[in-house]
Amino acid sequence: MDFVFGPNNINSLKEWIYNRQDNEHRPQTTALQVNPEYHTKSLPVRREGRVRAWVSIMYGCDNYCTYCVVPYTRGRERSRPSQDIKNELIALAGDGFKEVTLLGQNVNSYGNSLHENIDFPYLLKVLHEVDGIERIRFVTSHPKDLSDKLIQAMKELPRICNHIHLPLQAGSDKVLSMMNRRYTYSEYKEKVSKLRQAIPDIAITSDIIAGFPGEDDDDFKKTLHALKEIQYDGIFAFKYSERPGTKALDLPNHINENIKSERLEKVLALQEDITFNINRKLEGEIAEVLIEGFSESDKNKLTGRTGTNKIVHFYGEEKDIGQLVHIKILKARQHSLYGEIVQDSSK
Repeated sequence: MDFVFGPNNINSLKEWIYNRQDNEHRPQTTALQVNPEYHTKSLPVRREGRVRAWVSIMYGCDNYCTYCVVPYTRGRERSRPSQDIKNELIALAGDGFKEVTLLGQNVNSYGNSLHENIDFPYLLKVLHEVDGIERIRFVTSHPKDLSDKLIQAMKELPRICNHIHLPLQAGSDKVLSMMNRRYTYSEYKEKVSKLRQAIPDIAITSDIIAGFPGEDDDDFKKTLHALKEIQYDGIFAFKYSERPGTKALDLPNHINENIKSERLEKVLALQEDITFNINRKLEGEIAEVLIEGFSESDKNKLTGRTGTNKIVHFYGEEKDIGQLVHIKILKARQHSLYGEIVQDSSK
């Protein structure tokens, strides 16, 4: 073993390799500390494909949710300079990419650690100016920091996709407090209402944790009620799992694994029905789809996504990959849609 290093120190790898080649008896290199300058580095990137790209806009997290290890492993929140991000998008556009997804543990607090006067809604406006990038997505959006200003930016900027991933985690205020999420269910629901009022066709997805320590039957019923009330387009759901160093380990009343599994199954089963019913309402509609490539499940078909992040399969030609096309939705499936290309979106 020659090197042990964390992601914050990857920019030094080239130097370490050259030093090792020059001195084969050089001691092992260990670099696991948080690099306070990492967010200012512009590292070379190699990406597969030429349609969609992921771009980190910040690193670390300041939220300290009691179940999450990220602040301890990736350090405090650090935002990349906006011009560096814009330059990366300009380069991506030059390489033919059409869609980018901006990445951060909490994109809503982008800019807090920067000397420049900028926040996330303004960053979206800056990036919206990059010619060639047709779609901009972002994850993850922390509910406590979702602002009216961001909602307005999503409404006004046509290249910002009508989709938001807004993790709820639980429907019980007691559990949310134990998770240190710093919002109540009613506050969360109010923000969902504002999103849907401003952007009626927005798709909302979420994260749910089943079996958090101290979650009793009534708490769990509130989570099921939240799923029924909010009607998410889709969710990622998990059983609570212990993470060394997190405060949730010290909470009382940890849940039996069998009960956690049962609760997770109920969450998934309920959401399967909700997702399918939402998808069925799209049958007969015309959707704009960015073609990403051939379908993994059927190599005779192409696949792409709507602005609301729905996966659509259809017949087409390889030359169409990377293009925005209009698709008539013919059939809804559980987690995807099937359709056909139409030449005129009015058909």
